[in-house]
Amino acid sequence: MKKQFLEAGRIVGTHGVRGEMRVEPWCDSADFLKKVKTLYFDGGKTDAGLLSSRVHKSLLLVRLKGVESATQADLYRGKILYLDRNDVRLPKNRYFVEDLIGLHVIDDATGAEYGTVQDVFETGANNVYRIVNGVGEEFLFPAVDAMIAKTDIESGKLFVKPIPGIFGDGAETVPVSAGEAADAD
Repeated sequence: MKKQFLEAGRIVGTHGVRGEMRVEPWCDSADFLKKVKTLYFDGGKTDAGLLSSRVHKSLLLVRLKGVESATQADLYRGKILYLDRNDVRLPKNRYFVEDLIGLHVIDDATGAEYGTVQDVFETGANNVYRIVNGVGEEFLFPAVDAMIAKTDIESGKLFVKPIPGIFGDGAETVPVSAGEAADAD
């Protein structure tokens, strides 16, 4: 079941003397998070009272209701901010990381199941899914359009088009002669 409130970022410190706080965004960017008009504390139970937000370098600077000084703002350091998924529109074929975690990874051509998505890493060029199978083997799968057939969050399935060897099947090894092995040392 999809969570209604998702972790948006963490307050990492203060900015200036008037109560502004620096937020480390846990989403695509501070620009993305700036578009959210309401943020929450306590897993979505409490409205954080967002008065304003602006981007500063890679961080989001926020002002919250009732916070007027750096001393007051510092009390919020380490707190997690949440967003309501209904307040955000994602582009086509973009998903919240929390929705990807736990998806069953299935070969689109053969129907073979490779495991479940355990984590998503950002690499700069593309995301990489860490997939773990039933015996604990881990595989890193590049999340590129050419290798993903369909993402079905509702059914909990990720259909993939893997290249040979990515899941350890069909990987070829080249034997090394004794002389070559000695040279490698």
